[in-house]
Amino acid sequence: MTEHVQNYINGEWVEASGEKLESRDPANGDLIATFNQATNDDVEKAVAAAKAAFPAWKALPQPKRAEVIYKSAEVLLERKEELAQLMSRENGKPIAEARGDVQEAIDMGFYIAAEGRRAWGHTIPAEMPNKRMYTIRQPLGVCSLITPWNFPIAIPSWKSYPALVMGNTVVFKPAEDTTLLGKRWAEILIDSGVPKGVFNMVVGHGAPIGDALVTHKDVRMISFTGSTKTGLGIASKAAPLNKRVSLEMGGKNPVIVWEDGDLELAVNAVMWAGYGTSGQRCTACSRVIVHEKVHDQFLKMLVERAPKLKVGHGAEPDSFFGAIINEGQLKKIDEYVKIGVEEGAKLECGGKVLSDGDYAKGHFYAATVFSGVKPGMRIEQEEIFGPVISVIKVSSYDEAIQVANDVQYGLSAGFISKDVNLCHRASIDLDCGLCYINAGSTGAEVSTPFGGWKNTGNGHREGGPTVIEAFSDIKTVVIDYSGKVQKAQIDNN
Repeated sequence: MTEHVQNYINGEWVEASGEKLESRDPANGDLIATFNQATNDDVEKAVAAAKAAFPAWKALPQPKRAEVIYKSAEVLLERKEELAQLMSRENGKPIAEARGDVQEAIDMGFYIAAEGRRAWGHTIPAEMPNKRMYTIRQPLGVCSLITPWNFPIAIPSWKSYPALVMGNTVVFKPAEDTTLLGKRWAEILIDSGVPKGVFNMVVGHGAPIGDALVTHKDVRMISFTGSTKTGLGIASKAAPLNKRVSLEMGGKNPVIVWEDGDLELAVNAVMWAGYGTSGQRCTACSRVIVHEKVHDQFLKMLVERAPKLKVGHGAEPDSFFGAIINEGQLKKIDEYVKIGVEEGAKLECGGKVLSDGDYAKGHFYAATVFSGVKPGMRIEQEEIFGPVISVIKVSSYDEAIQVANDVQYGLSAGFISKDVNLCHRASIDLDCGLCYINAGSTGAEVSTPFGGWKNTGNGHREGGPTVIEAFSDIKTVVIDYSGKVQKAQIDNN
């Protein structure tokens, strides 16, 4: 059954006035939802509603705001299977991964509800007598939250929950490919008691309303997850207006397999990190850097196993990975594979669109492995966002680290070895925000800071205790009860 999605502004579902759009099941083309493109006027109304709701929401004690977040996590738990089933259709990921996506949001809800009672400041010793100093955290104001389609419930939770618990109000724009899941996220918050105006949603493509979401005078903070090109564009527009921007962007994530590494573990870790979610994760492993002593054996194992992975509809329980989100992304992946061949890399397996039989109506791509990949090749440098793994042979630790770090990104990395000293050394030497030892490049938990270095991020971390810092501002309070003027930094001796 097809559902129509509207904007949600100031506690009401209201029709957007732009062109009619659709979201479809990427596995078979079935129509999932229709919606109209939001306009700048819609953004204006949403921001106005959020601004008007801000004083009362800010004034509500933080533990009370946390109770609303806790309630929403309970609602998510009740609707977990319903949301996962929808996600396997609108997003295309396998049902087990879809359940994990929702579970991550549940975990984040309970975690942030606890942070609502623990967003502590600091008590600071004063240099002078009869004087006390401390810090408090306060909300920023209206936040624009712009989320991608690859984790359509989890990532909205990573942004919405901390923004709301800290007393901010929100204008949320979900990805156009998963608009119905965006509506479900809004319903979760509404049914949990978020007051009208505190959470608002506008739907559609980002380009027509992106400037309004970023540059509106009443928006104090923008949180964006998506491509590096778009993220840097947001930052450049927000900077002259002195707005806070939290960016989580692209990745070209390596896993280093060392000569003493467990190859069985390594192959399984790389396949999960590289082919899970069809390679459509910002943390996906797209480069495997292998010591020359085990390179051939590792490559043989990977090339034998990758073609056997089940590619299918997300609802099929034995699917290892599902459809590519849309036709444009499918073409991009295939173009990169052709570039890899032209550059001289050896296509070991895959490298093709799957279009026969059950694949005919969907967007599917075979699990792909390249060998003979050299540093500097485009397939080694640029984010592909698909089930494509490049294997690179190295002969020394220093070479492995150099190859791993010699990209514009720095999100996640893995290092597989039994040498504890080398593992610790790699954890320091790898340029990344997330480092996994004896694992792939994925697996972040809600209680840890999440984000990257270089052109992957801009210093904020939307996860763990640091997420509170991203969505709040700090105030220093100085109380002088001496009954006289004490001149700080003046020599009073």
